[in-house]
Amino acid sequence: MKAFNKIFICVILVISAVFLTANIIVINVTESADGRPYKVEISRLCNEIEKIDGIDGIDLEKYEYVTAIEKLDGEITHNDSDYAICEIEGVIYRIDYETISNNTKNMLVTVNVILGVMTLVILAVLLYIRIKILKPFERFSDVPYELSRGNLTAPVKENKNKFFGRFVWGVDMLRENMEQQKERELNLQKDRKMLLLSLSHDIKTPLSAIKLYSKALSKGLYDSHEKQLEIANNINTKADEIEGYVSKIITASREDFLSFDVDVTEFYISQLVGEIAKYYSAKLSLIKTEFNVGEYSDCMLKGDLDRSIEVLQNLIENAIKYGDGHFINITFSEEEGCILITVKNSGCTLNENELSHIFDSFFRGTNAENEKGSGLGLYICRQLMNKMGGEVFAQIEDNCMLVTAVFSKV
Repeated sequence: MKAFNKIFICVILVISAVFLTANIIVINVTESADGRPYKVEISRLCNEIEKIDGIDGIDLEKYEYVTAIEKLDGEITHNDSDYAICEIEGVIYRIDYETISNNTKNMLVTVNVILGVMTLVILAVLLYIRIKILKPFERFSDVPYELSRGNLTAPVKENKNKFFGRFVWGVDMLRENMEQQKERELNLQKDRKMLLLSLSHDIKTPLSAIKLYSKALSKGLYDSHEKQLEIANNINTKADEIEGYVSKIITASREDFLSFDVDVTEFYISQLVGEIAKYYSAKLSLIKTEFNVGEYSDCMLKGDLDRSIEVLQNLIENAIKYGDGHFINITFSEEEGCILITVKNSGCTLNENELSHIFDSFFRGTNAENEKGSGLGLYICRQLMNKMGGEVFAQIEDNCMLVTAVFSKV
């Protein structure tokens, strides 16, 4: 806000300078070259007085600078106007005049009125920006900082400002989602810890039995072959029991660790493609990558529009990251009541034997060694598509990578 106040003061100073300059220019342009046209008029008036031998019959309307004339019989009276004293044939005359003509005055008034209106408009716009845009936005300037510190409890105050209504709503939704995500993570950590503690406790029982059986065998407490065989079977049973607990631990560690909230509704394919094309046409043109969107028939798809945009964004970002930057194409086809949207990029560097694993969580191919990432992008795509009743798969053709998202038609 301080920076804007400085700009506001600078604008006022510039406007003042424009006013002064415009008035000076108008006066200089409209007046004669010698700068004293009123003297010419006074001289012309004196000649006219001498010619008609008096001031009777003189029409001052035809004079621009002379405002009054009178014959002096006594002392000279003083007033605010400029005047000149002329003696003509022994008679003294006082001639009042103005240094600026009426035409110049009218032009100055016109110029100042125009500049005044423009000034009012400029100041009104600046005040509107300050009150309606900058001041409300200043109240939200601390929100991202508070969110970064983990302060997720304080809600963002609603604002009916048409410029920031959607922004405020979006920030508050972000805060709520982060708060819910934090709560889910805490609950998940608690559940995982309880599960590990429970399984660890359960493992102790069969493990103690195995240790007891093995110690008895080592001391030769069971001398008959049948008894030894029974003990061996018991050890094997307890080992299977431990293996089952370990399997549960592994399964728990592989369970979904990300929350995917999907609102399955209906949307037009043009809405999905429009959002993608609008963003990536500009982005890919900057990096000199050819970007083509194929023809499609506009129809309604089943799914979550925002999540569908997220899926295609992930596919295109992967194409940018792991392709050679020559081209990225989006094509469309239809099979068995489904719309297949394929993102194709040139320069595939993925090994064929790794293709079946690219949708696994935390999997990163050998082509990703020098690229930053977590190995979750395509995993998230598959989870989202599954929740929307669709699918996603990949294939390699002619040194090109093709990843296809399958959407159900309505």
